[in-house]
Amino acid sequence: MEQLKSFSIKQIRDVIIKYDESLKNYCENLNSLNVYPVPDGDTGTNMSFTLKSVIEELDNNEDTPEAQWEAIRHGSLMGARGNSGVILSQILRGLADSFSNNTQLDNQAIAEALQHASEAAYASVLKPVEGTILTVSREIAEKAQELATNDMTLTMFLSQLVSEGEDSLNRTPDLLPVLKDANVVDAGGAGYLLLIQCFLHVADGTDIKPPPKATVNVSNFNASREANDDGALDVSELRYEVMFFLDAPESKIDQFKVEWQEIGDSIVVVGGDGLYNCHIHSNDIGESIEAGIRAGRPYEIRVTDLQDELFHVEDHIEIGGGSEIIVPNPSSENTAVIAVVAGKGIQQIFASMGVNAIVAGGQSMNPSVKDLLEAVEQIQAKEIVILPNNKNIIPVSEQVDHQVDKSVMVVPTRSIPEGFSALLAFDPAADSETNCQSMTTMAQSVVTGEITQAVRDSETDAGKVREGDWIGLNRTGVIVARTNLNEAALDLLETLIGDEHEIVTIIEGQDCPDEVTRDLLAWLSNEKPEIEVEVHSGGQPLYPYYFGIE
Repeated sequence: MEQLKSFSIKQIRDVIIKYDESLKNYCENLNSLNVYPVPDGDTGTNMSFTLKSVIEELDNNEDTPEAQWEAIRHGSLMGARGNSGVILSQILRGLADSFSNNTQLDNQAIAEALQHASEAAYASVLKPVEGTILTVSREIAEKAQELATNDMTLTMFLSQLVSEGEDSLNRTPDLLPVLKDANVVDAGGAGYLLLIQCFLHVADGTDIKPPPKATVNVSNFNASREANDDGALDVSELRYEVMFFLDAPESKIDQFKVEWQEIGDSIVVVGGDGLYNCHIHSNDIGESIEAGIRAGRPYEIRVTDLQDELFHVEDHIEIGGGSEIIVPNPSSENTAVIAVVAGKGIQQIFASMGVNAIVAGGQSMNPSVKDLLEAVEQIQAKEIVILPNNKNIIPVSEQVDHQVDKSVMVVPTRSIPEGFSALLAFDPAADSETNCQSMTTMAQSVVTGEITQAVRDSETDAGKVREGDWIGLNRTGVIVARTNLNEAALDLLETLIGDEHEIVTIIEGQDCPDEVTRDLLAWLSNEKPEIEVEVHSGGQPLYPYYFGIE
């Protein structure tokens, strides 16, 4: 291959395309390395989604230099997800900004772009941590600055940057103890090194070297840092990842960051010109979103329960739209009910109990604010009550009232059994506020439980959980862990049922074995003969059993 002295704009596009391909190819390698800030195994996935959005923007824009740089800027901002994806988006935006100001994309221009990208990445993170993608980007940029003035070919220049990136990546465990404990390098840094390799590949055809892959399951490693002097929570103690786009003036962003800093960590805010992509780990979902409302208009809100991720890798709460909306009864005397429900059987039960509209969603498929707004608009009633039936959907539901003329109130139901119980107190002739109060009280009176399966090793309040174990959850978290579904379900019921209870409702999921249900009913008949039992076929995914106890 002919030795290049500089890149053309088309060749930079080729770099981006090759980077997208490389992230797809080595996504699982990067996921396996993911320890920090939480061991949730999604770094490769998040970086890949970021590039997917860039490629879509490139394909849909004009073939001009200005359009290309804007596609990289806008595509990376809109597609970024997760801590690593948001930081990567800022790196790509920094590269595009710098390249757009240079007519010749030679060693010097690349060095300037890498420096600009690294500075932008550091600026986007409220509390930069060394031993991460930030370190690898900075040390590669520093090496580029050192070499840029030397008289060397583009290939030699890039080869030395790749070599420096490998050394920097190998040093990350020395800077971040949790990496050393898990015997891995930083996942984000490994993903960034792929980008530098792609520059070299386009320059001279050098093969892409795969990132390393963890030899052990790293999900049970604690990613916490030393306790902060100010008493703030360690990152390992923060349960929820909250992300959204924010329309806000630049003058409001600094205060927004200050407010976020008081309630969370792993804070990344990227963007500009009135549009920002915001990421935080926090225990307070509602306040995380409210801070955005005070600054401007948050939308496409995404919430992930980082604890639940240990049990279901599919359970990223993707607030992206496209949920099915079913309207069994668009009319109402005064107040209507919208319920978020997964599973055809459960949807039918909710419809039979008088729900006006159903938005398909739940543990594995969650609606957007847009979906809920559409449901509201399809109902004639001027007052609406929403039953989210999932703790992660509650704050999303609470955004609807701000965007419609109708009165929309949220009963904070955290599970399907709570939703059932709340409906028993619904009065369509009463106003939304009255219904919200009575339904909330009723929902809180029911004892709830869920059975699901762990997909990762983890430490819980019930002890150590192994991949494949069946776990029983109540409102507080995991309280039962067994290797056998039958035992887990029986133990959970026994733990939940008290002497004061009279009714047990069992809702079967789509993968519920008949013999386990028979054993549950036999146990209840023998051990709790005074208990009235109801069994419903819910068809919900991932959770073979929901329990409601009254």
